[in-house]
Amino acid sequence: MTDAIVQPRLMRGLRDYLPEPMQARQWIIDTIRRVYELYAYVPLGTPAMEYLDVLTGTAGESSDKELFVVQGPDEERLGLRFDQTVSLARVVAQYPDLPRPFRRYQVQPVWRCDNPYEKRGRFREFIQFDIDAVGVESALADLEMITAMCDTMSALHTGPYRVRVSSRRVLTLLLKYARIPEARAADVFRVLDKLDKLGHEKVRLELTAGYKDESGSPVPGLGLGGEQVDRIDTFLAACGTADRQRAGEGVQRRDAALARIAELFREVDGAEAELAALAGLSRQLAALGYGDDRVVFDFSIARGLAYYTGTVFETELCELPEFGSVCSGGRYDDLVARFLGEKVPAVGTSVGVDRMLVALLELGRAPLRKATAQVLVTTLDDALTDDYLAMTYELRRAGVRTEMYHGMFKRFGKQVQYGDRYEIPILVVCGSDEKARGVVQLKDMAIGRQLAAEKKLADKSQWRAARPGQFDVPRGELVAAVRKLLAEIGA
Repeated sequence: MTDAIVQPRLMRGLRDYLPEPMQARQWIIDTIRRVYELYAYVPLGTPAMEYLDVLTGTAGESSDKELFVVQGPDEERLGLRFDQTVSLARVVAQYPDLPRPFRRYQVQPVWRCDNPYEKRGRFREFIQFDIDAVGVESALADLEMITAMCDTMSALHTGPYRVRVSSRRVLTLLLKYARIPEARAADVFRVLDKLDKLGHEKVRLELTAGYKDESGSPVPGLGLGGEQVDRIDTFLAACGTADRQRAGEGVQRRDAALARIAELFREVDGAEAELAALAGLSRQLAALGYGDDRVVFDFSIARGLAYYTGTVFETELCELPEFGSVCSGGRYDDLVARFLGEKVPAVGTSVGVDRMLVALLELGRAPLRKATAQVLVTTLDDALTDDYLAMTYELRRAGVRTEMYHGMFKRFGKQVQYGDRYEIPILVVCGSDEKARGVVQLKDMAIGRQLAAEKKLADKSQWRAARPGQFDVPRGELVAAVRKLLAEIGA
């Protein structure tokens, strides 16, 4: 070859999924799908690329630094979707005959051109698994999102978790309480959203005069007055800071948190009705068994995405608080109006599948399998190839995931090593002797691995004589015997 060899490599923030993590990833997706279908959501798929003005609303201004921008064949400007909600809003507007409410789930990759942090599950390409209910104003839809998040965490065996519920409406009431003009809402919420990352002191500085970061670069402040920021501090103290909620210290009961906010906002117009609605939500959650140990109010959450209009949710794993939110969402009643010119209420939530995978791997709770095969049919004698094929397809047609060995090694020991490397539970063995006797041998690989780990049969001759986990069955009973053994070993 005269061509230069291309160096195999990936862009930072992208990753390959080899068979073990890929199967764990697929288990996460399948598990979430089962939960969402229990809630009777229907699937939807949309293209990876959208017109840039669909994604940004500004026909290509790069307000969206996280967007991957693509030049189309007709010189149109396109972008890779950064989430699935904007595409959903476009679909609802484009297909007016869709039923309302439109309740869909969607699991597809999204792309964000930001700074990846792979150890904490932050990638430039990742899968999101969303549910959304469009065209429903009832707070029961918000309730359902919260319970679906809880049920998803339980189904994934994440260990202890906490769904933190906030409200953009409560934060708007905070502006009134702190005497901050509503025109400054976006800036104030943007800074409050950094509370988890920067801590209280830096957030206070950014709300006021600003500060210099670790590199010495200035971070401009919003110029709020001392009394205004003091009132924000009083509010955060009343509702409980994110740090305390995460650590499980000082976590307030939902009704106690609402009572303290009600006392603080007693002279703020509109506070009574909003807090009463949240109290009703809390009572319904409690009646359904979703207690304060799993769902809390934390009004310090001010999600950065601009389209949230009501309730906002974030879910964190108590054992890995540094991972941040693994499942989040909220109510966005104005987003579809970009395409229709009329308000369409909507609420949704999304699981970051790849961040969840990294978290479950770190916790040791992701099921890792090296192969999909339940059975390996060994091939010891070329003269018996038709028999091996018959056994393989007989097992497959019976619903048993079966691989027939096609490798170059004919020695039985090498084929056993292959099966052991991929942790295939059962080997089917048939040589000329077994063929003559009308039997096949089944080898339970788990017993062999257990004895090897316990070093009970260290000598090879002793191992061959003992034939651990290996036994004959009549050829005609192969399927029944395999099914029985799979049931016994739980494979």
